[in-house]
Amino acid sequence: MRDIFSYQNVINFLKTLADGDLNLATEFVWVIIATALSMIGGAIGGMLLAGKDIGYSFSAMLGALFAPAGVIPAILLGLAALNFLTNY
Repeated sequence: MRDIFSYQNVINFLKTLADGDLNLATEFVWVIIATALSMIGGAIGGMLLAGKDIGYSFSAMLGALFAPAGVIPAILLGLAALNFLTNY
């Protein structure tokens, strides 16, 4: 695992990710992170809303599946707006 951080490409990628530079690779990573977090939040919300009615595992699964449906387009539009604002 330590060897991965010795490559110059990985070091440059982590620097651009931490600096907030927007390019295709960092935007893809931010979309993946936002999708994972929305799935966790959707699962928790589904369990809170319908856990007693339809079961906790089923409501968590439905919440995790439906949460990214609203988050992914919003993240893509936000990243496009940020990319537009930083270039002009």
